[in-house]
Amino acid sequence: MRNFGWMLFMAAAAMAQAPAFQRVGTMSQLMINIIYPTSDALFYIERTAPKTEVEWNGIRNQALMLAESGNLLMMPGRARDQENWIKDSKMLVDVGAAAYKAAQAKDMDAILALNDQLYQSCVVCHQQYRPNYGKK
Repeated sequence: MRNFGWMLFMAAAAMAQAPAFQRVGTMSQLMINIIYPTSDALFYIERTAPKTEVEWNGIRNQALMLAESGNLLMMPGRARDQENWIKDSKMLVDVGAAAYKAAQAKDMDAILALNDQLYQSCVVCHQQYRPNYGKK
């Protein structure tokens, strides 16, 4: 019986230490205000290719925000399910993290090589979770 009490105490302590997340933006706001602009910065990087350290820093920032936005999509209360939604969100984290590393190295070719992976992470998720996606 003593072990049971200890387990309850430990479970309560773990729950008390769990962070309380507060969602601020809607899913639409995340997509329009964070994910679309950051993904566009990578999709269309060749239009205004970064040349200076300041420009590369901007690309690094966009890639980092894109990666972290995948984490935002997995927050409690945002994740639509624990299977495909999480898998799709992790794809976004992975491609954003890879783009961040490529931007740190100022490797334009590596960023361009990620375009298909980024596109697929968006399309796969939209096909599953946006009604009428791709239909005219």
